[in-house]
Parts: sequence; structure tokens; C-alpha cells
Amino acid sequence: MLPAIFDRLRLPVIGSPLFIISGPELVIAQCKAGIVGSFPALNARPQALLDEWLHRITEELAAHNRAHPDRPAAPFAVNQIVHKSNDRLEQDLATCEKWQVPITITSLGAREELNQAVHAWGGITMHDVIDDRFARKAVEKGADGLIAVAAGAGGHAGRLSPFAIVQEIRQWFDGPLALSGCIATGDAVLAAQAMGADLAYIGSPFIATTEANADEGYKGGIVAGRAADIVYSNLFTGVHGNYLRQSIEAAGLDPDNLPEGDYKTMDFGQGNAPKAKAWRDIWGSGQGIGAVGQVEPVAERVERMAAQYAAAKARVGLAS
Repeated sequence: MLPAIFDRLRLPVIGSPLFIISGPELVIAQCKAGIVGSFPALNARPQALLDEWLHRITEELAAHNRAHPDRPAAPFAVNQIVHKSNDRLEQDLATCEKWQVPITITSLGAREELNQAVHAWGGITMHDVIDDRFARKAVEKGADGLIAVAAGAGGHAGRLSPFAIVQEIRQWFDGPLALSGCIATGDAVLAAQAMGADLAYIGSPFIATTEANADEGYKGGIVAGRAADIVYSNLFTGVHGNYLRQSIEAAGLDPDNLPEGDYKTMDFGQGNAPKAKAWRDIWGSGQGIGAVGQVEPVAERVERMAAQYAAAKARVGLAS
């Protein structure tokens, strides 16, 4: 059973935190549309900006709820990178405590003391994992829920089929479970629930929205792209991830012959030209982008997904 914090969702969807791309505009639009909006704490730079963002998100959603008591906004989430390289984690957690952030998404490590801190202010934590072993570790350290990142997800992604990872986790875990990987339509949201997940975790389709802080070329690449345009490589960050082929080609690289290793130390024959940076120049994307037909406001994208979700339920004989 999902915690009561998810009762206000129009669709069982979390808009995944997108590095660089997710900011207050995108989060607020997602929450007002009825899905969880989220952003990485590290998107707010300098660190003091995080306080301003959380103030704005909290106030705008509260104003929306006062004006629309019949359809209040969905809760929002902040993504924390738990890896030891994140030297502002403690500051970011303190800021999130100040604003009583309802949902914390943790990545690249699970820490018991972080989960305890979030619980102390009344929030819940969800940890993203790529296999059953990491899922067990996260729950052992106090995570309330899990995000199963399956093959085909945008950015850093796992290798497992969504069927495999969900069924293994559901053999022992009955808490909140979100599924990530190629979900871009309301039909796919229902399919995620049918296989055992509670929520769909969707990122790439929200890159191609007017509220997203993404380069217009990036948005266009999402619209024009298909599953065949996604390249899986560990070259750019040291961790395997999925990226848009055209952005790799624009960096002067051959997407079909990418080496293994550290991109920062390699010589690609570019002389003194600056190398492309992951996320800014090398664009993350999932395999589900073939369903994204245009750049549009978040509200319209969610409206379409909601209609598809209802139609899919009707097709299989479920009440809308």
C-alpha cells in the first residue's frame, strides 16, 4: 500500500529528477498537473539557491491548493546524491529539513542516518536501484520505498528487464515501488502497475516540455529520436548510461565505436578544443522517446497520459 502522501496523485507517476533540466518551473508544473515533481538538489547552484527554490515551490503549491481545494497539487521530491563526492549533502539536507520536503529520492549510495533524518521531519525516502542486491541494502538501511531502474531508462540505467527486476523485488518487498525505463505513455504506466510496481518513474518525455531547462536542440532531439537513437555507454561518467546518438556525434565521436574508460583523460584528436561534458553536451535519454511527438507544456503531456491510462484500463476491463 502506498503512503497517504501519494493520495493526491492524478496519475501514479513520479517525474524523475533531471540533472540541469529540472528546476522550480518544471517541478511546480508537474505537481499542479497531478504527478510528483522532483529535482536534484545539486541543480540549485550555489547551495544557497536551494533555499530560494524550496521557498518558491512550497509557496506556489500552497497558493494553488488554496485556489483549487478540489484538486490539490501532488507532493514534490528532492533528489540527494549520497556518494562521498557530494560535499554539500549535509547542507542540502538541513535546507530540506527547514522546508519539510515530503519525499527524498536518494542515489549512488544508501545511508541509514540520512533516512533517519528525513523520517525525523516527517518525510519519506525512496532509493533508486539497478538490481535486487542494491534494493535489499537500501531497505536494510531504512529506505521507505524503491525505484527500480531497468534497462532502457534515461541517463544512468541498469541492464535488467523491468519484468526481472520488479518480480525479484516483489518476492520480498511490499513497500512503495516505482519503475523506471522506457515509460512514456499512460498505457505504459498501467503496464508498470500490472507487473507489480505502484508508480511509474518518468524522465525523458518531460525534457521535451516548455517548462524544462533544456537546450532547444535537446528538446528537438527527444521529439525526433527513436529507441534506435539511444546509445548505452560508461564512457562519459564512468557509470553506464543511455544517451542521444546525435549529441555524441556532435561531440565528434562515433556512437558505434565508443571506447571504454575515462573520457576526461582520453585523446580523441580534438587538439585543444574543449571536450563535451556529460549532461550539458552529451544528452541523456531513455528508449521510450519514440512516443514523444512534440514539445508541449507539462499540463498537456500529463493530460494526454491520463487519457491514455484511462483508455488502457477500459480496454482490460478495469474501472476508470
